[in-house]
Amino acid sequence: MEETGARLVRRFGPAAEGWLEQMPALAARLASRWGLVLGEPFESGASSVVLRCRWPDGTPAVLKLSPDRALLTKQGEMLRVFASSGRVPAVLGADAEAGAMVLEEIRPGTEAEDLPPASLPPQWGELLAALHAVAPPAGWPWDLRGRCDEAFARIGRRLSEPAIGARIGQDTWARAMRRCERLLDTQSRIVLLHGDLHLANALDGGPSRGLVAIDPKACVSDPCFDAVDYVVAGAGHEGVETRCERVATACGLDGDRLYAWSRVIAPMFAIAHLTHDGSGQAIGELLALAR
Repeated sequence: MEETGARLVRRFGPAAEGWLEQMPALAARLASRWGLVLGEPFESGASSVVLRCRWPDGTPAVLKLSPDRALLTKQGEMLRVFASSGRVPAVLGADAEAGAMVLEEIRPGTEAEDLPPASLPPQWGELLAALHAVAPPAGWPWDLRGRCDEAFARIGRRLSEPAIGARIGQDTWARAMRRCERLLDTQSRIVLLHGDLHLANALDGGPSRGLVAIDPKACVSDPCFDAVDYVVAGAGHEGVETRCERVATACGLDGDRLYAWSRVIAPMFAIAHLTHDGSGQAIGELLALAR
């Protein structure tokens, strides 16, 4: 839990430390109210703590807790919107005031990144087809332009860090933003996107279900966006261009637009690699893609 705590403090500031101290008591209260049997913690993300549990009828589940109660409430709403696709976890219980949600556990739950690479393009195509078949609710308030504006502002602040600024300049960042604007201004097909569909957010739901998407940031826009993280993760492996061709074909997407989106997010991926790897073949390919 130490690593999870450190991530939460980085995300939410020192106030997260107090929340973490109270979290075990909160989990125990919710378990008593909902009749949960609590288990061990999962590897949690940057905004929540996730514990294995069992729902009263024995259904394997997870209890998700976050100091950002609004974020968790929004995520529950997004999961319910995609429920008809069968490709997101079912919401079993929620408490907006407590910042808590109980979700169906996806089994076997292997992350897409760890599945056989050759099997992934058709599975990704099936996942996108199911998700994008869900009609956007009338008046859905979130679109991709807002998501991109937030991401460029938040991640762009890291250009001031010496190790990042030495490899990625303001000109590269401005170029990516211009490319993003052009794509948003020329989109012709609009669907309800997952909005954050990277390889760790797609889990193996078994042969009868296929890939299941978690942690949506649902917004409306170009369907290519839900494939771009998977494409750019090909840097340092078979290569972004080769993966783009395979994924575009498997998903029935416009290959040119998908490749153009990969050039938009390449500098963001490069920052992630510089943060965690420090070097490597992928960084060179990503920086070339961003030029």
